[in-house]
Amino acid sequence: MPKSELYDDDVLVIGLGRFGGAAALELQRLGHRVLGVEADGVLAERFLGKLTKVVQADATEARIIETVRARSFPFAVVGIGSSVEASVLAAANLVDAGIPSIWAKAHSLEHARILERIGVHNIVRPEFDSGRRVAHLVNGKMQDFIEFDDGFAIIKLRPPAEAIGFTLEQSQLRSKYGVTVVGVKSPGQDFTYAVPATKVLQGDTLIVAGKVEHLEKLAARP
Repeated sequence: MPKSELYDDDVLVIGLGRFGGAAALELQRLGHRVLGVEADGVLAERFLGKLTKVVQADATEARIIETVRARSFPFAVVGIGSSVEASVLAAANLVDAGIPSIWAKAHSLEHARILERIGVHNIVRPEFDSGRRVAHLVNGKMQDFIEFDDGFAIIKLRPPAEAIGFTLEQSQLRSKYGVTVVGVKSPGQDFTYAVPATKVLQGDTLIVAGKVEHLEKLAARP
């Protein structure tokens, strides 16, 4: 299958329903190696050949988490939509496995509170966060991602090394990547709209707009 060169982290996705499936496919498209775990055999079969690997198994069982070697994954997404209990059990198993960054879908505020209390690092509310959006946020390259219907998006991210210490005119991010830096937020300072003379400093946050594929390339820069 075609593979992007933007990212290459291993990501474990548990539950391949509407949310988890969308996240898994977008993560795969971005270049991640994705292992999908789905208890429903029919649903699991739909993703064969679309993800790096698909395992039909029940992730609420701790032994399954051991079998798929979850401890080796830096990122995991719990997208289980059928049961709050199953979601919590699967998430708890990932916490016990010591995965550094766990994202989990919450059905309600109460569900979110439980996930937070057991140690899930990032709680996702489907009414606000789509699977595609979460896929862009999982590895921490982007701090926020808002996509529009025409393939245009606005993101928030830390500046790439090539921009730090230079003005926007000097770093030429627009000509290199085809994106527009809309604004810059420095620690302890108010948001300011960007102009060519705006100097980017270590610790700044950039607000950048452009085509999704162009923004992805910028975000992949060190």
